[in-house]
Amino acid sequence: MSIENDIIEKLQEILKPEYLDVNNESDMHNVPPGSESHFKIIAVSNEFNGKMLIARHRIINKALAEELEGPVHALALHTMTPDEWAEKGSAPKSPPCMGGGK
Repeated sequence: MSIENDIIEKLQEILKPEYLDVNNESDMHNVPPGSESHFKIIAVSNEFNGKMLIARHRIINKALAEELEGPVHALALHTMTPDEWAEKGSAPKSPPCMGGGK
């Protein structure tokens, strides 16, 4: 199973999200082809209601501790409640990689 699929399964289980997008952005970085090291996650969940941004990120970081100890180098997290998602409707695009000669 891929790291991306592992991430999706874990976040589905703990967040019960209304919307979840896990995007492998490794190809935007100076890593070997097929790498699964850089991810952008958009998670919309009632689990985030009443929680500050840092608490939301801690939930995800804790759930993905195993991946963050090894193959995953970077996570771009966009965490929203359903009301915030309805207001924003999207997450910002990831900036281009500034290092590693890419």
